[in-house]
Amino acid sequence: MRSLIRRKPSKVDPAPSRWAWRMQRLMLTPGFRMALRAGVPFCITLMAGTIYLSDEERRNAITQAVADARASIEERPEFMVKLMAVDGASGQLAADIRAVMPFEFPQSSFDLDLPELRRQITALNGVKTASVRIRPGGVLQVDVIPRIPVAIWRNADGLALVDEGGAYVAAVGARAEYPQLPLLAGEGAARHVPEALRLIRASAALGNRVRGVVRMGNRRWDVVLDRDQRIMLPEKGALQALERVIALERAQEVLTRDVARVDMRLSKRPTVRMTQDATQAWWQIKKSPVSKEPEQRGS
Repeated sequence: MRSLIRRKPSKVDPAPSRWAWRMQRLMLTPGFRMALRAGVPFCITLMAGTIYLSDEERRNAITQAVADARASIEERPEFMVKLMAVDGASGQLAADIRAVMPFEFPQSSFDLDLPELRRQITALNGVKTASVRIRPGGVLQVDVIPRIPVAIWRNADGLALVDEGGAYVAAVGARAEYPQLPLLAGEGAARHVPEALRLIRASAALGNRVRGVVRMGNRRWDVVLDRDQRIMLPEKGALQALERVIALERAQEVLTRDVARVDMRLSKRPTVRMTQDATQAWWQIKKSPVSKEPEQRGS
């Protein structure tokens, strides 16, 4: 009898299992979904690339292909520099600028380091400022502002040209090569070129007797004249002291006499030193007997 009785099927529970519920909760997490969408493809691609590039021949082939593609672009005619033009410099300075360029033309513009080229050019003694650019047509344009020499500086190493700021320009073999430039001498003279030029311009009133100015003890100036004469100027107010000496020369012709030194270091007590011959002659006159003229009395 029992076997003939039909049992009703049990009701299926609609709730998910514990693992299914956890998986559904995990799929609702934004980070997990992002990892599935991007992380898994990335890892698969990385693994495939690692396996592919593990072969050295494949790596070399890829490297060569990249190099060939880059060379095909860089060596196109529109990117090639064929010559160099230097403006603002001439003679030896232009030759020195061309000598610092460590390459030969034609050269790809991608291989030129313009800031480094500019640094090398401005490092030259005769260059004040420089600009480097590539002009259309494959021309490497170098524009230079050279240092203009304004004086010759005599130092322990010889003669050198200096500009208005005292910067070294070039070496000089002989003074006669630049007779139009004034001569400076003494330690530290190049650091005070503007002051020296003011003294030289003021001493132009003495004509061609001026031979140059000398920096003494790195403190003050001496103006050197012909006949081994010197005007010793003070540390401060040198220009005013020189103008006083020029005024004395115009009024009393002090420098045309047998004077070796005109010492203006003490403004309140200028000193004139005579030459050795003049001093000896003066002592001889002083030691010789003085003849007295007979007095004439009127009757």
